[in-house]
Amino acid sequence: MAAAAATGGGAATGAGSPPAKLKLFSYWRSSCSFRVRFALNLKGLEYEYVPVNLLKGEQFGAEFSKINPIHYVPALADGDFVLADSFAILMYLEEKYPHHRPLLPSDLEKRAINYQAANIVSASIQPLQNIYVLKFLEEKVSPSEPLSWVQYHIGRGFSALEKVLADHAGKYATGDEVCLADVFLAPQIYAAVKRFNVDMSQFPILSKLHEAYSEIPAFQDAMPENQPDAPQPQA
Repeated sequence: MAAAAATGGGAATGAGSPPAKLKLFSYWRSSCSFRVRFALNLKGLEYEYVPVNLLKGEQFGAEFSKINPIHYVPALADGDFVLADSFAILMYLEEKYPHHRPLLPSDLEKRAINYQAANIVSASIQPLQNIYVLKFLEEKVSPSEPLSWVQYHIGRGFSALEKVLADHAGKYATGDEVCLADVFLAPQIYAAVKRFNVDMSQFPILSKLHEAYSEIPAFQDAMPENQPDAPQPQA
């Protein structure tokens, strides 16, 4: 796997900088990787981007199997310490670099809503649009089945999120600061709009959030098409 250097956007604040550059194993279209890129950029943490081409099966190679035995991206290397799973990575970054743009609010109830919204995305939506699930449906059911499957499950999750966030959303998911819920929501809504053609007219809160996210430089830098392993447009 070839490495491509990338740095996150946003200014780091607080006590000191990390002693060594982080290394992120990522795939350009992975929404789980997108979450971590967004968070790293928000926190102003520099990282080296190491592409793992899921379509070519690089996640099953001997090198990456040592990094993550379940063969998913993202994975994060912080010196000799390696961690996989986006939720675990985000909690690790939050606890290790709390002064670098905190993602969790101090208010206990607001923090709990962030966990709930993030979990709806990570447990009830994203796994059902995973490349392995879609490939299985295409092969075992029909080539047209994956899109309707994904649209149904995204719609179900988005309907729940509209209700969960109704009493909490401001400019962003739980107020006027970007928090953990936004780190999960932003890539998921982006995928719904750009990749899966979900009708967002029935989700006014999430549509408003999508517009707000699109204006954040840290989000723009983390978008799939801006990654070094994204396919280049034909001239």
